[in-house]
Amino acid sequence: MSKLKLGPIADDKPVKVTVELSAALHRDLTAYAAILAREAGQPATDPVRLIVPMLERFMATDRGFAKARRAMTKD
Repeated sequence: MSKLKLGPIADDKPVKVTVELSAALHRDLTAYAAILAREAGQPATDPVRLIVPMLERFMATDRGFAKARRAMTKD
């Protein structure tokens, strides 16, 4: 079992977002969704639903962003 950075995707009310992705990125998201579903024992989710949790995870673990954000709120 691989160690993915995302866990199972919560089943919440979807929000429509329009974004343009490269074909390569879409293929990677589709592969990630398939691996995540297999590891979670769930049916594959729409790869678009991975974008928000991936961005949230990225920002939550970006030390430079956290530091800049703290500095911004101190001003």
